[in-house]
Amino acid sequence: MESLSEQSFLILAALADQPRHGYGLVTEVAAMSENRIQLRASTLYAALERLAGRGLVESERDEVENGRLRRYYRLTDAGAAAVEAETQRMTAQARAAKRRLARRAQQSAPRLGLTG
Repeated sequence: MESLSEQSFLILAALADQPRHGYGLVTEVAAMSENRIQLRASTLYAALERLAGRGLVESERDEVENGRLRRYYRLTDAGAAAVEAETQRMTAQARAAKRRLARRAQQSAPRLGLTG
């Protein structure tokens, strides 16, 4: 399975607990990314179309609220598997980076008691 872009990963993760409409996805992605990722509507819907084409999300229902159509999207089982796989991949990469940083810190720590 190919890795997901950060935006796609966050969109899928935002759908992990419940179906959401476009604006709900925009606000969830912003919250999850601590406002680093601010999706525009055009970006969101293009991403949803790509994710739907891969079978990772699907339209669940349409509702009319205040005269406006809201389409709700839900995560498919394949989408949940993709989020899980990406989470495991990122966790493994973070662990590897932490190990390397720890080795770097050990190598650059002052060595006491050594004379030149």
